[in-house]
Amino acid sequence: MLTPAEWRVMELVRHGLTNRAIAARMGTSADAVKFHVANILVKLGLPSRMELRHWTGIRRGAALGRQSHDPEKEVRMGPIGQISRQVRDIAAARRWYGEVLGLPHLYSFGDLAFFDCGGVRLFLSQSEQAGDGESILYFRVDDIRQSHAVLAGAGAEFLNAPHMVHRHEDGTEEWMAFFKDNEGRPLALMAQVRSGPA
Repeated sequence: MLTPAEWRVMELVRHGLTNRAIAARMGTSADAVKFHVANILVKLGLPSRMELRHWTGIRRGAALGRQSHDPEKEVRMGPIGQISRQVRDIAAARRWYGEVLGLPHLYSFGDLAFFDCGGVRLFLSQSEQAGDGESILYFRVDDIRQSHAVLAGAGAEFLNAPHMVHRHEDGTEEWMAFFKDNEGRPLALMAQVRSGPA
């Protein structure tokens, strides 16, 4: 059984973050993260970090674990729910997108900022490599586990398993899974799972 700290590290590994990036986000050392990753691999019986990125386990008590799951239901890609863009200066970008474009600011976390674009969420993240990468299209789906399984079965190459990226104050969980299109460009599935009775 994973500890709460191990679950947090595991979700960040599944999201593709390095030990150094995880340490910065958690306010701990890279050695502590390395120790957690080693413990997680032993506990789950997985041979490598890459296997961990594709492990489909869900934390006990997660709202996604309580979501009804119908493997026979047809998978339908929903509307674009989010588009990401890297920026070199998050403070300047927050001002520009909010004041110049007039987009409603939803929330910010450190070097991340989110705006509403008429129902599509714009996700800005600070990066020294801003402008080098492509934007990511995030497709909303009702059942992220089923969508992941069906698309993987159809040949989509996933970079990681569905994983929780954030839990809002009201308990709503944000889940994502990243994959590639036919030319190797990044795409993602996203789902919001509302907490309910256990």
